[in-house]
Amino acid sequence: MFTGIIKGMGTVREVRGLAHGAVLGFDVPAPFMPALGDSMAVNGCCLTAETIGNGYFGVQLSAETLHRTTLGSLQVGSRVNMELPLTLQDLLGGHLVLGHVDCVGTVLAMERQGDNHWLRIRAPGELLPFLAVKGSVAVDGVSLTIAELTGDVFAIALIPHSLHATIAQWYHPGTPVNLEADCLARYVKRLMEGPFVT
Repeated sequence: MFTGIIKGMGTVREVRGLAHGAVLGFDVPAPFMPALGDSMAVNGCCLTAETIGNGYFGVQLSAETLHRTTLGSLQVGSRVNMELPLTLQDLLGGHLVLGHVDCVGTVLAMERQGDNHWLRIRAPGELLPFLAVKGSVAVDGVSLTIAELTGDVFAIALIPHSLHATIAQWYHPGTPVNLEADCLARYVKRLMEGPFVT
């Protein structure tokens, strides 16, 4: 489980296709290096470190992960958001992020407004029941607050820190982004779908 507060970025070192998946390798700053078998959120997707080297860790992606996320489009040199899992002693500065990406959205606009930026993203229909103004959403693993919601487009006001500490600084119209709904919204929706067989 994660908070969506990104404290470091990594760089893709290796991309290798497999028959039913792929292998990715990342260079990562020492404070964010996972141990063998640890989880790491990469652009919001919870992955398991399967190989560890000097400032490097590698993961294997399933076909499902490639289908549901943007990770299959990464190239050597791509920058990625990194977050180690939450511990019981950590501050929950964002919201509860599971690292289970729901779908891929598309950046429509990145408009400068003084020191801030107004980010607009089109979300697939399956995510819309879980989005609400002033609610939380994870975009490439970053915990963000929805400022505006019109149809299938939501907008976020990005402060300078959120922009410069994450890969959002390279967003442009057409950029695909990993989206994860607030897990609390998901459980509320499920409960409202009852009755259930007991």
